[in-house]
Amino acid sequence: MPSPICGIALLHALYYHSLMKTMTVKLPEHLATEIEAAAKARKISKSEIVRERLEQGSTHSRTSLWTRMEDLVIDDDSLPQDLSSNKTHLDGYGASRSD
Repeated sequence: MPSPICGIALLHALYYHSLMKTMTVKLPEHLATEIEAAAKARKISKSEIVRERLEQGSTHSRTSLWTRMEDLVIDDDSLPQDLSSNKTHLDGYGASRSD
């Protein structure tokens, strides 16, 4: 009985552990060169380099927006507690300032 033929079309199932989608991306020359050099140095595919970098970048999405913006928030007890809900704080907003 002949053994089953494992052609190129079937090899992707052995290489990828999960179903992958293909995406085409245009990159600036310097970034493409950097990815190609990293792939060559580590002897892995450019796709693997891109996947790794995308996964590293997604760590931001695992932290809350508050955590990422905490240093930008005004922490001042002198501001009114109802600043966002009381429209009287908007009196004069948008009016021309006279210097």
